[in-house]
Amino acid sequence: MLTGKQKRYLRSKAHHLTPIFQVGKGGVNENMIRQIDEALEKRELLKVSILQNCDEDKESVATDLVEGTEAELVQVIGNIIVLYKESKENKELNLPV
Repeated sequence: MLTGKQKRYLRSKAHHLTPIFQVGKGGVNENMIRQIDEALEKRELLKVSILQNCDEDKESVATDLVEGTEAELVQVIGNIIVLYKESKENKELNLPV
């Protein structure tokens, strides 16, 4: 579980990132979860964009992604979800205590 200070730090790091995944009409599926999980292992922090034609609401999409990838939800702002998962091999971010 992330503390407020850690979330603030991660939000500042994620500010300049562009979303590399989009959730559209099909919603969240197993293939998408696997790809996001692999990207989290390489990057640790990423943004996911929710398109307007997505049938699910953004909170349920965020919950599905967090449960599927076992990542931490940093922020949901507008149609953007920010996820963080500590990398086992490519650790770059050092979270404040």
